[in-house]
Amino acid sequence: MNLQHYSYYHNPVLLKESIENLITDKNGIYVDVTFGGGGHSSALLKRLDRKAILIALDKDKEAIKNNFIKDERFRLFHDNFIHIKHILNYNHIQKVSGVLADLGISSYQIDNPIRGFSYRFNCILDMRMNQDDPYSAQYILNKYSKNKLFHIFYEYGEFKNARKIVEKILERRFNKPIKTTFDLMNIFLLKKVSFKRKRRFFSRLFQSLRIEVNNEINCLKHFLLESSKILLPGGRIAIISYHSIEDRIIKYFFKTGIFQKKKEETIIISSDKKSMIPFKMIHKKIIKPNSLEIINNPRSRSARLRIAEKLL
Repeated sequence: MNLQHYSYYHNPVLLKESIENLITDKNGIYVDVTFGGGGHSSALLKRLDRKAILIALDKDKEAIKNNFIKDERFRLFHDNFIHIKHILNYNHIQKVSGVLADLGISSYQIDNPIRGFSYRFNCILDMRMNQDDPYSAQYILNKYSKNKLFHIFYEYGEFKNARKIVEKILERRFNKPIKTTFDLMNIFLLKKVSFKRKRRFFSRLFQSLRIEVNNEINCLKHFLLESSKILLPGGRIAIISYHSIEDRIIKYFFKTGIFQKKKEETIIISSDKKSMIPFKMIHKKIIKPNSLEIINNPRSRSARLRIAEKLL
């Protein structure tokens, strides 16, 4: 395993926990839908036997170019994980033993100024994980309506003052287009605010835009539905998420088979409805990185792992 290579591209988070809980058949077929730096895929291959197959996907061309894995059991495709069923059909595969997803952005994407994911660099506001996608963060900030911008910052950033944020953006873009990360940051003059609060604010601001640019919430829901169709009974799905919006969707889907409930509705599931739920949770409590992993990889601190097993 080339640790130096994938540590540069992306340090795999919750590696041991995700791999150990995913494998139920060492000669089975598995899918890593977020290949990234190849850390999880490489670890999976080390644990699987010679008859196993591992299919991997990534929508970022750079991840495909940086692939270092040479193994006859391994197949890598440049595609979005919403097309997981199509990729399996292409490989004449109907059902799989396990599916793994790490929903975080890679260290390479964050640390590469050209990609525009980080507020640490003054660069063009891009944030596209797949650079063939049509709309960048710059387009959204300058072209989206007031209502659409409000939805982004209220839903994806969970800002209570989302309307004020939108008003400032509209005022700025009326006078001059918002092109770079620093253009966006300079709209919000936070001189009297502590560094910790500034970092928290901009993290949520950039997160909101990244989710919209990459259509992350809709893609996650589509992926969950597709995964429930392709897993064998007894097969498992392991998903690592990094913010509460994703985690709530995953948790609720694993428990109920749907994505949301009405406000103030209590989750009460009859025995008949339980028989229709596709998954059972493997662990009652969410799995988080231990203190040593957080020290070695500070970006793992917000990671949350949930694992479920296919029932039907």
